[in-house]
Amino acid sequence: MDKLKMHSLNKIKDNASKIGELFPNTLTEVIKGHNEDGTPIVEKVIDFVLLQQELSDFIVEGPEERYQFTWPDKKNSILLANAPITKTLRPCREESLSFDYTENLYIEGDNLEALKLLQETYLGKVKMIYIDPPYNTGNDFIYEDDFRIDHDFYLANSGQFDEEGNRLVQNLESNGRFHTDWINMFYPPRIKLAKNLLTDDGIIFISIDDNELENAQKVCNELFGKSNHIATLAVQLNPRGRHLDKFVARTHESILIYGKNIQLSSTMGGVPKEGRMIEEYNKVDSFGKYRILGLRNRNQSFNPVTRPNLYYALYVNPKNGQVSLTKDETFTDEVWPDAPDGTKTCWTWAKQKVLKENNLLIAEKSGGEEWRIYRKDYLSDPNGNVAKTLIKSLWTDKEITNDYGRKVIKDLFGTSIMDFPKAVELIKKLIITGTDENSIVMDFFSGSATTAHAVMELNAEDDGNRKFIMVQLAEETDVKSAAFKARYKTISQIGKERIRLAGKKILEDNFEVVGKLDIGFRVLKVDSTNMQDVYYHPTEYTQDLISELENNIKIDRTPEDLLFQVMLDLGVLLSSKIEEMTIGGKKVFTVAEGYLIACFENEVTSEVITEIAKRNPYYAVFRDSSIANDSVATNFDQIFETYSPTTVRKVL
Repeated sequence: MDKLKMHSLNKIKDNASKIGELFPNTLTEVIKGHNEDGTPIVEKVIDFVLLQQELSDFIVEGPEERYQFTWPDKKNSILLANAPITKTLRPCREESLSFDYTENLYIEGDNLEALKLLQETYLGKVKMIYIDPPYNTGNDFIYEDDFRIDHDFYLANSGQFDEEGNRLVQNLESNGRFHTDWINMFYPPRIKLAKNLLTDDGIIFISIDDNELENAQKVCNELFGKSNHIATLAVQLNPRGRHLDKFVARTHESILIYGKNIQLSSTMGGVPKEGRMIEEYNKVDSFGKYRILGLRNRNQSFNPVTRPNLYYALYVNPKNGQVSLTKDETFTDEVWPDAPDGTKTCWTWAKQKVLKENNLLIAEKSGGEEWRIYRKDYLSDPNGNVAKTLIKSLWTDKEITNDYGRKVIKDLFGTSIMDFPKAVELIKKLIITGTDENSIVMDFFSGSATTAHAVMELNAEDDGNRKFIMVQLAEETDVKSAAFKARYKTISQIGKERIRLAGKKILEDNFEVVGKLDIGFRVLKVDSTNMQDVYYHPTEYTQDLISELENNIKIDRTPEDLLFQVMLDLGVLLSSKIEEMTIGGKKVFTVAEGYLIACFENEVTSEVITEIAKRNPYYAVFRDSSIANDSVATNFDQIFETYSPTTVRKVL
């Protein structure tokens, strides 16, 4: 049996390993200390001079000037993003809704730690991320990540902090690090880790104002590549303008859009057509409303020279306007893709597409003289889905303003407990363009959980099955705020209550989705590891001290706590269905229809192990100290070899 590591992924070793696979000659070994017996502890690292030479077409002799984006503490920031942590996510059933049935997650805690903990389990699984990070106006609070400064220092400072020395601080311009502190919060520790979670066709939307728009775009250009910058939207959130602005009253904020790989067409879709766009569909046949679009490409740079495969003749049946690639006694009239003045252009379709979708082509005479070839463009597809159009870079819909965001909060809570919540319609529009009906949507600055609200509401509208992952620090509300007076002591309390209230209202307004729509959420809280220090550093403990410890698990941790840390370690989705059963008098967890089976009880017998093995799980996990006796331990592997030899066996 292998022992579970029970800590987040070490990105430094992971990155070095990947580089070593590409450039084996850059791997070297260094001595990192010595064992108790005096033997050296050797670790493989990257020789960066050799790596630089591998990536250069000139002799590397020393530092070279190059175009780059940098700032104070950049290296520390990258190091922080890569460093592993011994933390876990602990389930909190009492604050959850439909814990056993929901596929949605609400994670309470520092989003940097949450993102690290999710690196293996949700690697490449999140289709869309939306975030609305602190803006850096000089009044907003930002996350300050510094694991080196001791706890006592923070006791003497204003702001909020946790036991690890992380806090929310007011980022004043007078501190001399106005932009540096914000970038350190925004860049590798969070955006870099978030990128890892995106699917290959994943997309991220980032709300930002003018103060850090330039830096945010530089950060994303570096992490995603400038070529993956899709657009920067201008979104009018305050039509009246901010009255405290100097010279120009700002009415809009920006939303940066980056794809992980925009070469994939599924990265981003459009939005359903509406209003005057629908009026263009002024024709109808047995398949529904349609409009006609010219098949000839009007761009003269596309011509027989540049696109020879798109320059060919089509033939028209003069009796009914049908079109063919072949001339015969029925299709007699020849048509070339030439402009009225004789300029040679080309068709927008190749011959293969004409053959495949010939039923969409129709010819009409222009001015009673010349034939023109058109294609039918239907308003709705055979499933009734309305045709979509590309979103525009300027959004001025009244439903997306902050006023609408506040109104929704007031309607749900009875009072305006959040100052600048984003509108549900704004986030819904982004989700429509960035997801399919089964996507995972993440927001790791979730605030009042507008994104979760939008996911549920959109699922109710289009019968979707999108799942959300919200992450929010238990940030304290101001004692003078309406939220505090309404007895909400933290922002995370507001977020969880909003999801409950919004889900209830959605069901009331859409009775047809009752029983089908997932309005629940599993609350998981970032906490210290379930394991005693001896688990991670056994060489630092004497045998006498180890014997005094009953086991390597903290005494306040439950079997379900252990289960979720195991799920994190093995990459099992945290939303997976969990069932409990009793085998031989022992509590056993089965996860994801038996993909993982775990038993953390003491005195586990051969009969229990045999019954678990007969169920053929992919993973079987036990406590290291749970085996009943030496005889059972001796037979453990033989039992699995007999009944389920492919099962991966782990202990903690």
